[in-house]
This record gives sequence, C-alpha cells and structure tokens, in this order.
Amino acid sequence: MKKRIVIFDDDQTRRDSLSMLINMCEDMTCVGTFVSAANAVAKVKEIQPDMVLMDIDMPQGDGISGTRQIKEVFPDLPVIMQTVFDDNENIFEAIKAGANGYLLKKTPPDKLLEQLREALLGGAPMTGAVAIKVLQFFREKPITASYNLSLREQGILKLLVAGHSYKMIANKSNISYFTVCNHIKKIYDKLHVNSATEAVRIAIQEKLTD
Repeated sequence: MKKRIVIFDDDQTRRDSLSMLINMCEDMTCVGTFVSAANAVAKVKEIQPDMVLMDIDMPQGDGISGTRQIKEVFPDLPVIMQTVFDDNENIFEAIKAGANGYLLKKTPPDKLLEQLREALLGGAPMTGAVAIKVLQFFREKPITASYNLSLREQGILKLLVAGHSYKMIANKSNISYFTVCNHIKKIYDKLHVNSATEAVRIAIQEKLTD
C-alpha cells in the first residue's frame, strides 16, 4: 500500500512539482497540498496521512507552529521540514517543535525521495549542510546533562541527530544493525523517550555530546 503524504507550502510551483514527484513513485502518493499550516491539525485529522512535508516560512501559518501543533495531537506522525534557509535558529526551533527531519529545498529529487523513505522507516534525515551545523553546535556547547550515556551511546546519538539511518550508523560505528538497535533502545530508556524525534529534541535541548 502506498504511503500517503501531505504537503504544506505557499509556493504553488513547489507544491505542484513535489506532488508530481511523489506521485511518480510506486510506494508513495500525495493526498493533499495546502498553502499554509493554519488549521494544520484539522487537515491532518481529515486526511490521515503517513507523513507531512512542511515548509517553514508561510505567511498565514508558519511551519514551526504547525509542526508543534501536529505533534501534540499526532506524536508518531513523521513531519519533515523543508526550507531554503539553513540558519541555526530555524534548524533548532524546528527540531524542538518535533520535526523528524530538516531538508533544504535544493535537495536533488532522487535524494529527497530517499530521505522521505528513510523517515517513513523511522529515521531522522537531514541535508548534509544542516547536519554539519548541528554537529558544530554540539562541539561548541558544553554538556548540561549526561543522562549516564556511555561514550558509545553518545556517539550513536550524535549520528542519529545528524540524520543517519540505523544502517548508516552501523556502518560508521563498525557494529551490526542489531547492535545499533540495542544501543538506541538503551538511549531511549535513559532519555525517557520513545522515538528518534524525541531523542533528537532532548539531545538538542540538553546539548548532549561527548
């Protein structure tokens, strides 16, 4: 069954091109497009999508507020932010609002589809330029809480924050996929969260790093 995706974006050309791209896929379909995030919760309730693509900068209902409202009602629904901006304030506000990923609009179509599929599988994709800013933030900020994370767990959390999938984390850490899953389960337990999105949010807010 195809995954159902809705798009919030005030740029009609962008909405049309995204919906066309998604509808060309065998595993995804666009089931709604909207010009703002105003009344986003009501629209999501009506359509019941599997994922939301959310623009940040919209005049009648910005994406960060819309994401926060959606996540309060649908905490497990993946919301992927899209923007032309990669400034720190937007990145971290989007993550704190509960966004599952943060992609720049200039992301190539094939890479965008790959990242959407990753998010549908529970990942937290980020465009490379965004991931670099997030990792730089971790290097510059001091630790404010440890949560008793081991060095291995801190390393895996940093990779998760940078948008890597479980498979990518396994490859970079030279451990098995199964071992990554075990470490992430322990991270969730220590952070008292139930998803990658919540773990990333806590990591950003608490500046967890090694």
